[in-house]
Amino acid sequence: MSAALDLGGASVLPDDAARALLIGRVWDVETGGPRVVAVQEQDVFDLQHLAETVSELLERPDLVAAVRAAMTLPRWKTSEIIHASLTQDAARPHFLAPVDLQVIKACGVTFVDSMIERVIEERCGGDASRAAEMRELVGRALGGSISSIRPGSPAAAEAKKVLIAEGLWSQYLEVGIGPDPEVFTKAPVLSSVGLGAGVGIPAFSSWNNPEPELVLIATSAGTVVGATLGNDVNLRDVEGRSALLLGKAKDNNASSALGPLIRLFDDGFTLETLRQEEILLRVEGEDGYSLEGRNSVSRISRPFEELVAATVGKHHQYPDGFALFTGTLFAPTQDRDHPGQGFTHHMGDTVTIRSRHLGALVNVVGAAEELPAWSFGLRQLFGYLQAQREVRASSSKEYAS
Repeated sequence: MSAALDLGGASVLPDDAARALLIGRVWDVETGGPRVVAVQEQDVFDLQHLAETVSELLERPDLVAAVRAAMTLPRWKTSEIIHASLTQDAARPHFLAPVDLQVIKACGVTFVDSMIERVIEERCGGDASRAAEMRELVGRALGGSISSIRPGSPAAAEAKKVLIAEGLWSQYLEVGIGPDPEVFTKAPVLSSVGLGAGVGIPAFSSWNNPEPELVLIATSAGTVVGATLGNDVNLRDVEGRSALLLGKAKDNNASSALGPLIRLFDDGFTLETLRQEEILLRVEGEDGYSLEGRNSVSRISRPFEELVAATVGKHHQYPDGFALFTGTLFAPTQDRDHPGQGFTHHMGDTVTIRSRHLGALVNVVGAAEELPAWSFGLRQLFGYLQAQREVRASSSKEYAS
C-alpha cells in the first residue's frame, strides 16, 4: 500500500460530513454481494431493505426523507470500511463505485484549456514528443480571445470561419465552441471502480493522464439528485491518433473511477453549490514525483442543464438513470520523463481527487491487463438480489411459524 493511501476517514468524507447526506455501495463479504448504504460520519447503514439498487433508491419521490428515516441502526464503522477500501482488502467490507444500474456517460471538451490540449493531441497525431512544438504553434494562432466565446453563439460561428481560413479548425473546436456538446458513453454498467481500487492503463498506451471531474447523478427522468467525483482515465496517444478511437482511449479495464460516495441534494447542498466547486488533483509517484492540478467548475463553458439536456430527452432515455462526467479543466503539461513530452502516468501512481463538498476519491494506477478483471456484471447482480430475496422470504416464514 502506498503511504498516500493511509488516510483517515475524515480525509475521505466531505469537509462538512456532519451535514452531508451520503449514499453508496459496500461489498458485503458476509452475503457475497453489494449493499446499498448511507454514511453518517462514523457510521454506515445498510439500506438494502429500502432499495435493492442505488438506481431504485434514487427513483423514490421521498428520497431524502426516506434515507434519513432509514438511518437508525448502523451495521459498519465508516473508518473500517474506508481502511479496507484504501488497503484493497477484499476480505473485508469495502466501498464500491456508488452507482450500479446507471449508464456512465461523459461530456468532453467543456473547458477551453482542455479543448486546446485536445487540438494539440490531434495535431501531434498522438506523438508526445511533438507536444511542446504544437502547443506553441496553436497558442500563437488562437491567443486568448477564444476563451470568452460562448459555445453555439454568433461569435463562436465567426471564430469558426476565421480558424477554418487559417487551416486550424478541429473536431475538438467543433464540440468546444460549436452548438452541440460532446456526449459519449464512458463505461459499461457496473464496470466502474470505487475508492481505493486500481485504475487501469493498458500496455499499448505511453501518453496518458487522469481527468478529475465532477459527476452528476441523474434519475430516469433526467433529474439531477446528487453528485460524486470521477476519474475519467484518458489515453492521449490513442485519442490523438484519431477521435474515432475514443472507445479504445476511454473504455478499458478499471478506466472509470467514481466515489467515494454520492452526496444527495438537500436544503444545504444543491446544484447551485456545485457551480463553484473546486476539484483538486494530486498525483504522487513511487519515484518521488508529484503533480498538482485544479478543476475549477465555474470555468465550464456550458451550464450543467445544457449538458444534461444533450444527454437525456426525447432523443435518448435512461430507464435506470445515468452518471454524467461533466469534463475537466485539467490537462497536464508538466514534463515528467523527458523535456517537451509533458506528463504521463507511471505504474504505482497514487491519484487523489478531492473537493470540499464531495470528499476524496483515491486510486492507484496499475496495468489494465493485470488489475482484477471485471467479473461482477448484471447476471451476477440479479442472481445475488434473487438469493437475498429468498433468504428474506425464508426468514419471514420461520418468524411467522
